[in-house]
Amino acid sequence: MRPNRLRQLLNAGEPSIGTHVMSSWPRMVEMVGSAGSFDYVEFVAEYAPYDLYALENFGRAVELFDHLTAMIKIEEGARTHLASRAIGAGIQNVLFADVRSLEDAEQCVAAVRADTPQTGGTYGASDRRIAGFGEGDTPAYVQALEDVVVTLMIEKDSAVKDLDRILAVRGVDMVQFGASDYAMSIGKPGQARDPGVQEVQEHIIKTALEAGVQPRVEIMAPDQAERFLDLGVRHFSIGTDLWVLYLWWQENGAALRKIIESR
Repeated sequence: MRPNRLRQLLNAGEPSIGTHVMSSWPRMVEMVGSAGSFDYVEFVAEYAPYDLYALENFGRAVELFDHLTAMIKIEEGARTHLASRAIGAGIQNVLFADVRSLEDAEQCVAAVRADTPQTGGTYGASDRRIAGFGEGDTPAYVQALEDVVVTLMIEKDSAVKDLDRILAVRGVDMVQFGASDYAMSIGKPGQARDPGVQEVQEHIIKTALEAGVQPRVEIMAPDQAERFLDLGVRHFSIGTDLWVLYLWWQENGAALRKIIESR
């Protein structure tokens, strides 16, 4: 089985850097890998169209680079099915959105762990891509499932209130605050930058570190990391393909139009 770069970094206590793509085009993965600066590429499937063939091709593209692994972000409604198919396709790590309770956290972990008495998961033997040919019931296969990094979005008021119990779930590796969803869940839609919302993010970071769970933060520019580094954060994901393109088009399209119209 292929080593999981993100799991290796977590086990070694080392920092990690990821980036997001909403496009499942394998060429995008190749560009991230060729950049050489990232430990993993996250397919933000919660917001993007794709099919099961796309997941397998995404996994194949990642495997062109020894230093790279992949993560998928999936929504609440079909989390067990999507996590299973993504891992089977070769996407080694999962970010679960919309976690609301202890029971949700337990379900997320179980969805990616092997169905054995020792690991307590619900992922059975399979002939999916991760298993190669005839390896879908081996100790190495079980270990590959154990190595899946489970990250939970803490973005609902109920999850914040149940944070201590969620962090105590065996197998939760990382957590990330979702400011927009949290603001909406407390009746403040569009107020992700509200000081009270930002205080909740710091509370989650500090509480997670005290519990031995690593917090991850999403940023848009490198200098935004400083504040979180001071809080003890060592895991970051920077940028999203669609936003990078949108901001470039917005800035440079307007600049070119201004030049043309001034002549």
